[in-house]
Parts: sequence; C-alpha cells; structure tokens
Amino acid sequence: MPRMSKQRRLEWSFFLDHRNRISYNPLCRGCVHGCKQSFRTIVVLCPHYWSKRWKPPD
Repeated sequence: MPRMSKQRRLEWSFFLDHRNRISYNPLCRGCVHGCKQSFRTIVVLCPHYWSKRWKPPD
C-alpha cells in the first residue's frame, strides 16, 4: 500500500489514528453520506442520522 504524502497527512491529521490510517466516528462508519466525522469528535447532531430514541427539540 502506498504511503501518504506529507501534504495529504497534514490535511487528514485529525482523522488519522495511531497506525496512520483514516478513522471515522463509529456512528459515521456505516453511513453512505460524505459528511463523515473524525473518531476524535463527539457527534452532537448529524443531519442524516435518525435514532429511534431521537426527540425533536422543543
């Protein structure tokens, strides 16, 4: 597998794990949309994710 260039590594640094592989949030891993979030973030609101326990804001 080819290595990542220095420029690409800097662009993706927020998404890289300890093995220098791009990792997404567990909620976003199975999602087909392009709005994926890093594994380092806490998902506050995803416009494409609807949980069965989700309640609309008042």
